[in-house]
Amino acid sequence: MPQNILDTTLGLVVLLALIASGIAPYDRATWLLEVSPVLIAAPVLLLTHQRFPLTRLLHVLIAMHALVLILGGAYTYARVPLGFWVQELFELQRNPYDKLGHFMQGLVPMLVAREILLRRRYLARGAMLDFLAICVALAFSAFYELIEWWVALLAGDGSVDFLGTQGDPWDTQSDMLLALLGAGLATLGLDRLQDRQIAALEQRGAGAR
Repeated sequence: MPQNILDTTLGLVVLLALIASGIAPYDRATWLLEVSPVLIAAPVLLLTHQRFPLTRLLHVLIAMHALVLILGGAYTYARVPLGFWVQELFELQRNPYDKLGHFMQGLVPMLVAREILLRRRYLARGAMLDFLAICVALAFSAFYELIEWWVALLAGDGSVDFLGTQGDPWDTQSDMLLALLGAGLATLGLDRLQDRQIAALEQRGAGAR
């Protein structure tokens, strides 16, 4: 599929999902908090698309991450039906859907950081590049946990749906562990796929000059 058709398709899918989720979410304030990363990232991607187009891999993963956030915003993470199905299948004590969100929160920022560091020539390919990209993803995860804490301080009991801890005292730690696992997964083959797509982007850019 040509890149422009893929980008348009992904954008439309995310936009339609966002609109549908906002019609009658479980809790309007929670929905806005959960989808706010999508509302921030989408304009940034549109504004930088011509100057700094991302790889096909990142476009697909960013769209998938956006859909995870949008679904969580519509139902709240503790009430997503898919999570209840997984909970019943594996006989878990809680709805685990939010862990998917935190897994993506490690995987996607890691690859975004890696692509920027590599294409801007800040670092060369190698172990140090992947290590620092993982560090960026963990820093992003930690900052998000701080945001959840600030929301809890400001909103009090009204933050329960946004936090989605479901009574788990180790929720913050497991969230960050899932982000670490997501970031680490990128080093098991996705980084090499990203390298090939970066090389293709650079060849197209050189041919256009």
